[in-house]
Amino acid sequence: MTRGRIGRLAAAVAFVATLLGGVLSISPASAFEAPETFTLRNGMQVVVISDRRAPVVTHMVWYRVGSADEPRGVSGIAHFLEHLMFKGTRRVGAGAFDETIARNGGEHNAFTSYDYTAYYQRIARDRLEVAMTLEADRMRNLQFDPAMIESERDVIIEERRQRTDNAPSQVLMERMRAMLYPNHPYGTPIIGWLHEMQDLSQEEAEAFYRVWYAPNNAILVVAGDIDAEELRPLAERIYGRLRPTRALPARAWVSDPPAVGPMRVSHADEKVAQPSLLRLYPALSYSTDDGRQAHALDVAMEILGGGATSRLYVALVEEQGIAVNAGVAADLAGIGGGSVALYATPADGVTLEQLEAAADAVIAEYLAEGPSEAETVRARNALAAGAVYARDSQETLANVFGSSLAEGESIEDVVTWEASIRAVGADEALAEARKALDTDRSVTGWLLPAPAAAEEGA
Repeated sequence: MTRGRIGRLAAAVAFVATLLGGVLSISPASAFEAPETFTLRNGMQVVVISDRRAPVVTHMVWYRVGSADEPRGVSGIAHFLEHLMFKGTRRVGAGAFDETIARNGGEHNAFTSYDYTAYYQRIARDRLEVAMTLEADRMRNLQFDPAMIESERDVIIEERRQRTDNAPSQVLMERMRAMLYPNHPYGTPIIGWLHEMQDLSQEEAEAFYRVWYAPNNAILVVAGDIDAEELRPLAERIYGRLRPTRALPARAWVSDPPAVGPMRVSHADEKVAQPSLLRLYPALSYSTDDGRQAHALDVAMEILGGGATSRLYVALVEEQGIAVNAGVAADLAGIGGGSVALYATPADGVTLEQLEAAADAVIAEYLAEGPSEAETVRARNALAAGAVYARDSQETLANVFGSSLAEGESIEDVVTWEASIRAVGADEALAEARKALDTDRSVTGWLLPAPAAAEEGA
């Protein structure tokens, strides 16, 4: 299963091409159309994606700041601030943001990544100004109530315990990423390390907010029943009056030392009922590639592990019967690069040693002989299908353009994505696969049942 620019937001639709035998035909007219765009005087970029099918809009503000921008020792502050953004301003009291959006028939949420933090509302077209006013207000006027700091810090700590500490697969993934990125901030979990989260302070949250939350560090994306001519007066009146931050800091991150060989880690937990194999490789991304290298790697990984017709699945699950699932996920989003993940779950009676050896054999054969033309065409069609189906959702379109721009890409990069995927040849895909699937740069993880649990089940 691939996770490229479109795949990470609409990956489920790739199965359509597989069901149709890889012959899904996609016309050039099905590709993304360029949205309208303009920039406010204070530096805020605005993107308008018109969709007149319903009187509804998706309103998003993307900040070019994420967990990778956190000071050392203050992990989790970006996500913590995301929570605090809902706790009130000088004009809007605590809880009033949620109540106002709900009273106007809308829905809203937010999310933090390594490279960005995004806030969104989906609301009726005639209530767009309400959402814009609320969002603009908290961009510059957030209040930091000491009582709220204490209670919300408890909330994010509990969130970490539920989603990470109590999920063995997430514990393993966290350890593996720390090994894959020993110096780069991508090795620090977005939610933060628990011992650092416990000490997050009001002063640290305020400092992070004052530095990064500014109109000239934000992208406004509005998708739905509106065009740029209609939106511009609203944007200028509501967002345009906000003062920019002078001399925004450069997003300069430390790099990792050269790899010296493959790394391994295992994690055993009584909650694990079935062992599994996971391997991570560092890779380029759509933000760091030159030309269509990331497109080629997406195609290559789709062929190797992108579904029930992929090399890995067919060999391990169908032909050898030693796995109950197997695949590859290519996450090629990120200012600092991407990653490729191989995963597999053994069938009963099969050890992880046997499964890993068999997976390595499939990879070695693939890298030696390369993909066939038929495999390449099928992979291109499956990925391109994601672009087609993404157009059916205004939220997906807003996410695709917003995340890509926040990660340093251009509107043209998004618009031409499907055409670039279709241009990838088998030789290009093989070349990128050989670069990415370097075992000496990998981290392999085994997720295991705890010894006591294993003995009881024997």
